[in-house]
Amino acid sequence: MRIVFLGAPGSGKGTQATNVKAALAIAHISTGDLLREQVRAHTALGRQAKAVMEAGKLVSDALVLGMLEARLAEADTAAGFILDGYPRNLVQAAALDALLARIEQPLDLVVLIDVPNELIVTRLAGRAAEEGRQDDTPETVRARLQIYAEQTAPVIEFYRRGNRLVVVDGVGDMAAVSARILAALRIL
Repeated sequence: MRIVFLGAPGSGKGTQATNVKAALAIAHISTGDLLREQVRAHTALGRQAKAVMEAGKLVSDALVLGMLEARLAEADTAAGFILDGYPRNLVQAAALDALLARIEQPLDLVVLIDVPNELIVTRLAGRAAEEGRQDDTPETVRARLQIYAEQTAPVIEFYRRGNRLVVVDGVGDMAAVSARILAALRIL
């Protein structure tokens, strides 16, 4: 099963990807983690990414897609995978579809974990207090939610038009949300 998890920052994508990965015995791929792993391993793509990041720039979509293609060639993705939070814009969505078509691993489903913005602000404020994070103030969270709405809303519609999107209520305890996601995946 090949799945994309979409959702606003703080919607629980990473947590739910970990839970669903265990339930389905498939790989969980977070592009942020993938990028950090490639840099740590000093791969050719990782060295390119490190140079870009050290220059204070964003890693290009092409570089991220290259890392993703290399990761999808690994044996643990044969049974399927969950992409956590990628793609984030229409260019990435189109590039991902093209890559998956080329390697003959098309997506089965896109799961949108839906959580109201004010609950996300509250969740991330709690995380900030617990973890001592300075980057999760209500103002910065609202700014990130605005960017998400501008960039990712078209991606949601892209997958909705392709009949590949299922929306799952992300409110409630982790186990309840996981159960809703697994129930949605059973329709495949």
